[in-house]
Amino acid sequence: MKKIQLLTVDDHAVVRKGIQMMVDTEPTIEIVGEAQNGQDAIRKVKSLHPDVVLIDLVMPHKDGLEAIAEIKHDYPEIKVIVLTTFEDEEKIRAAMRAGVDGYLLKDADGEALLQAILAAGKGDMPLHPRVARYLFKGASSSNGTDETDRLTPREREVLELVTQGLSNKDIAQVLHLSEGTIKVHVSHILSKLNASSRTEAAVWAAQMGLISSSEIEDGGEH
Repeated sequence: MKKIQLLTVDDHAVVRKGIQMMVDTEPTIEIVGEAQNGQDAIRKVKSLHPDVVLIDLVMPHKDGLEAIAEIKHDYPEIKVIVLTTFEDEEKIRAAMRAGVDGYLLKDADGEALLQAILAAGKGDMPLHPRVARYLFKGASSSNGTDETDRLTPREREVLELVTQGLSNKDIAQVLHLSEGTIKVHVSHILSKLNASSRTEAAVWAAQMGLISSSEIEDGGEH
């Protein structure tokens, strides 16, 4: 079985070393590189093309949010997971807008971190439980059933496939539609749900019963 190739990005060497020690216990994950800031991360992504990037948010020489947005724009197939101490609304929503595929907090244990990397590698969307609860709470308080009812049957179908981690290209193949059409559907879904990213839309999908909330929280504490 092919190993998940991981790039770790953090400006603290001790954090990168700790992640390395945890990953060394999991034979299906391999760290192929390390970066100590956003600029370095972008260079390493271009040269190494990892499967998953594990990145902090606050770093010198281009912060994590800028790096995430650039990586996801240029390499949408690469999964990007935030690993940070910040769990405030501003940081979470900014990360969602940048296109992250998962959001973990540094108080997660080693097993939770490994499971999150494996989940992202399979196309799932790992969220720390407190982050997931925040997103559920925020969705409940900011929107009602009117928004979800406004989704067309086709949009609901596309949303369900989004929650499975499929790219627009993959969804287009499944539904026998053009990639451009899927892109339009996803844009409409995000607008109608007032969601800032596909991950946040997946949280909505859980609320709608398309997937279970446990699938989203797989990357959290155990």
